[in-house]
Amino acid sequence: MAEYLASIFGTEKDKVNCSFYFKIGACRHGERCSRLHNKPTFSQTIVLQNLYVNPQNSAKSADGSHLANVSDEEMQEHFDNFFEDVFVECETKFGEIEEMNVCDNLGDHLVGNVYVKFRREEDADKAVQELNNRWFGGQPVHAELSPVTDFREACCRQYEVGECTRSGFCNFMHLKPISRELRKELYGRRGPSYVGGGRRRSRSRDRDGGRGWRGGRGGGGGGGFGGGGGGGRRRSRSRDRDRRRSRSRDRSGRAGRY
Repeated sequence: MAEYLASIFGTEKDKVNCSFYFKIGACRHGERCSRLHNKPTFSQTIVLQNLYVNPQNSAKSADGSHLANVSDEEMQEHFDNFFEDVFVECETKFGEIEEMNVCDNLGDHLVGNVYVKFRREEDADKAVQELNNRWFGGQPVHAELSPVTDFREACCRQYEVGECTRSGFCNFMHLKPISRELRKELYGRRGPSYVGGGRRRSRSRDRDGGRGWRGGRGGGGGGGFGGGGGGGRRRSRSRDRDRRRSRSRDRSGRAGRY
C-alpha cells in the first residue's frame, strides 16, 4: 500500500495532495484548495510571486492606447532589462543559477511569477530569507521555496507549439522568452574558472545593486524596471544592439549585391 501511495504522489490519481501545486508550485484555488499543498522545507527552486509586471497585461493597457507606438523590440528590451536585473542580483548575492523562468500567464496564481533554480539548496534557502526583506519596483518581494525542479513537466506543451486554447489563463506555465543575445550573455560564458557569479559581480556594482531593488520592509518607492534612475548602462546596451543590427543589415545588403 505504501508503495502504491508513493507511486501516485503528486499525480492526478492522488486524492490527498494537489497535483498542480506539486508540478507547478501554484494552484488557482490557493489556500481554498481541497487537496494539500505540501510546501517544501528544502529545494533548489524559489518562486518570486507576481514580480514581473508586463505592460501589455496591466490594467492600464486594457485599451492598448499607450502602447500603440511601442515596438516589439522595445517590449522585448523592457523584459530583458527586468530579467537581467533579477538574474544578476540573485546570482551575485546568493549563488550560481541553473535556470530562471518568468510566467507570462494571466491567472492570479501565475501572473508574473519568477522561478529561480539555484545549483545548491542552501543558496535557495538564503535567497528566500533575504528577499522577503526586499522591495522591487516599489512593491515588497514575496519569496518562497518551490517544489518545481523539472520545468518540462510544469510547462504547457501546447503553448510551446502555438496550440494552447486556454490563452493566458492556462494552469500550466507559459514561459516568456528572453532574447538570444541575453541568454548567451547570462548562460553562455561560464567556464571552469566561473565561481559564484564572478564576472557578473562587478557589473552588479556598476548597476548600483539593480535599479529596481530596495532593502528593508520600510522601503519602497523605486523606479523598478518601469522608470527611475540607473538607466545609463541600459541605454548603452541598447545602442550596442542598434549598432549590431545596423552592421547586420549592412552585411545583408552587401551579400545581396554579390
